[in-house]
Amino acid sequence: MRKRLVSIAAILSASVILLGLFGCSRPNRQQVTLAGSTAFQPFAEKLAEHYLELNPQVQINVQGGGSAVGIQSALSGAAEIGMADLIEIPPEAKELKATTVARDGVAIIVHPSNPTKNLTAEQDRAIFSGRITNWKDVGWHDAPIRVISREEGSGTRRSFDRLVLKGNKLAAGALFQNSNGTCREAVASDPNAIGYVSIGLVNEKVRAVSYDGVHPTNEDVKKGTYPLARPVYFLTKGEPTPLAKAFIEYVLSPEAQDMLEKEGLIPAK
Repeated sequence: MRKRLVSIAAILSASVILLGLFGCSRPNRQQVTLAGSTAFQPFAEKLAEHYLELNPQVQINVQGGGSAVGIQSALSGAAEIGMADLIEIPPEAKELKATTVARDGVAIIVHPSNPTKNLTAEQDRAIFSGRITNWKDVGWHDAPIRVISREEGSGTRRSFDRLVLKGNKLAAGALFQNSNGTCREAVASDPNAIGYVSIGLVNEKVRAVSYDGVHPTNEDVKKGTYPLARPVYFLTKGEPTPLAKAFIEYVLSPEAQDMLEKEGLIPAK
């Protein structure tokens, strides 16, 4: 019996030592959490990856959920940094410190097979509010228009409502998507669909149409000739923590701003 107890004790001791060795081998990383804008999320993830290469002791966790989630996460302390892409900060977030880290244009997109090249502001407003429901009414074939939109709580949706709908309600039959990426995929899979995404997320699967004769490009956003654009904010509850402040300063650095521009966004300045 004594030998058996000694054997068990030896096994337990060895297990504790091994756990200690493996535990020591893991990097003891400090963490910063970002949450919010799904439009900015893929860009934030790239920035986080590069920041980790420069600062292996710091882990940047990036979560989506939309700008409303970003605001609430910053207010509640669930995230050190909330991400929001809005024309202006809403009243419930006025106590948060907002830092503009980029700017982003919004492109209206259709399926590549759709020959429509341009829609006026009034046509877009009529389509997305449900007053125009057939493509033949804007110069294409006889087919129903399927409106694809972001859901409530999305910064892209809130900006689009203000810039394009201007007080009109979204079409009753609109199909809602929970991210810019799924909005793009929904339009890419339906020749009769129309939707909207960040300019930086337009790819060969969809085609952006001009808005009042101006094509959605970052250059035109910079010049002020393309009107559908908004800032991207990092939100903190008061002054950011030292770790969060260091990451914000990195995002505002020339290197990170150049990276964002190459990925399709517009630098903050």
